Amino acid sequence: MGCQYFAPTENGADSFTVAMPKLTVGRGTLREVGERAASIGLKRVALFTDPTLLSGHLVSTVRESLIAAGCKLDIFSDIRVEPDDDSVERGAQFLRGSAFDGVVSVGGGSVMDTAKAALVLFCHGGKAVDYFAAPIGQGKTIPGPLLPHIACPTTSGTGSECTSISVLRINQLNTKFVIASPYMLPVAAIVDPQCCDSLPANIVASTGFDLCCHALECYTARAYTQHSKVPAAAARQYIQGANPFSELVAREALSIVGQYLQRGVNDASDTQARDQLMWGATLAGIAFGNSGTHLPHALSYGITHLMADITTDGYPIASPFIPHGISVIVSAPSIFGYTAEATPDRHLDGARYLLADDKGATPDEAGEVLANRLIELMRATHMPNGLSGVGFNENHIQALAASSVRQGRAIANAPRDSNLVDLENMYRNALSYW
Repeated sequence: MGCQYFAPTENGADSFTVAMPKLTVGRGTLREVGERAASIGLKRVALFTDPTLLSGHLVSTVRESLIAAGCKLDIFSDIRVEPDDDSVERGAQFLRGSAFDGVVSVGGGSVMDTAKAALVLFCHGGKAVDYFAAPIGQGKTIPGPLLPHIACPTTSGTGSECTSISVLRINQLNTKFVIASPYMLPVAAIVDPQCCDSLPANIVASTGFDLCCHALECYTARAYTQHSKVPAAAARQYIQGANPFSELVAREALSIVGQYLQRGVNDASDTQARDQLMWGATLAGIAFGNSGTHLPHALSYGITHLMADITTDGYPIASPFIPHGISVIVSAPSIFGYTAEATPDRHLDGARYLLADDKGATPDEAGEVLANRLIELMRATHMPNGLSGVGFNENHIQALAASSVRQGRAIANAPRDSNLVDLENMYRNALSYW
């Protein structure tokens, strides 16, 4: 751990923790879910999925696997894409309806995050908002373990199968916040790249940019040694800042994006590219699950808070709807142009892992090089042209910043400090790129 980036600081943390589920990766591994469930003693399972997947072969495969292993199961599918506190409450109520001893989730981040948060309410009571940090919530601590959770992702982006967080919309506030606790980490993750074979190009692109930003934010996040030392081991969150482990995993995830994102988006028959993106998403999930994200994710929540009159191709969801990965990437080039001033070498390295043509760029040019490479990838995968591409203009800037400034945890994890005016400028510079 001799890297200068993690050098000790006065009153800063001097240790970090690494955690991840038992991980199984490979084509056809969904058929192993029943065996995995039986091996940890599950006998009655709550299977969480979404309405789109409910009647498809992925859920059928998992269901048959559980039955073959002797597990009884009931299915909960009343889950919305971009989950909210109401769907979590419905999930918790479903869990109260039977003597379940574990949960299996089959779906994207929305399904896995709903399952995690529903388990919190089922095991420890209260409302979802109680567990959000103050001043939005009560800052209630999750006091103990949840039921075992086996997470099976069906998209190549969120990495939620490997994190101890759940991102939810609070309907009363119409915006997203994060519940986090080491107890929310799934006990096992089954990553089957076959799940992505039939995904539309736009979904592969959106989730791929979520993967990209997870890895890039982890790699450039404020070092764990620059965060305050925790008073006790039990108080340490896995969202702890960049550390040698998260750095190691994020680098590989970024390299996968650089090599395979365009291929996976533009050619559905390129199973090598889509398999690699699935693996990259899991790696990026492990990375940010052990470090946390920063400004691109913080600013994405203002976008999904204030979006209006917009839908997205490939997603059969009523307006207003902007997929999470798109809400993150549209501001990312502007944001990394801002944060590069604090840690130019890491930003320049990040650009190189994404296969940017740096042409001998100096550290002073790091932000521009990284931003240009992200824009190049956005254009090659038919992403919106910044905020203007998802319905925003100059008149929205102040409201967007006022919404996102509430995301204190993520903002504090950025390598460069920012205030409300800085956020406004980042949004302004993200209005369009080409």
